[in-house]
Amino acid sequence: MNLSDDTRCVLLGEYIVDHKATVRACAKEFGISKSTVHKDVSVKLKKVNPSLYLKVKEILQINKNERHIRGGQATKLKYANKSAVNT
Repeated sequence: MNLSDDTRCVLLGEYIVDHKATVRACAKEFGISKSTVHKDVSVKLKKVNPSLYLKVKEILQINKNERHIRGGQATKLKYANKSAVNT
């Protein structure tokens, strides 16, 4: 992905807003690291597009508040699959 930093951070921000995506999902979709996505949408985007930054910040806060739920669901699924294989 050979885009300017400003263009990339706007694209990442728009993707997060449109899909209510996590940083991890966004990184996977664009083929870049989670650190790059986080830096782009939390630091660079604030300077490039403040209104989009506020929308992204809100979604990332929701994701952060829900991460313990997603983690619990993943663990539950993991052990349910292990149980099914052992039966």
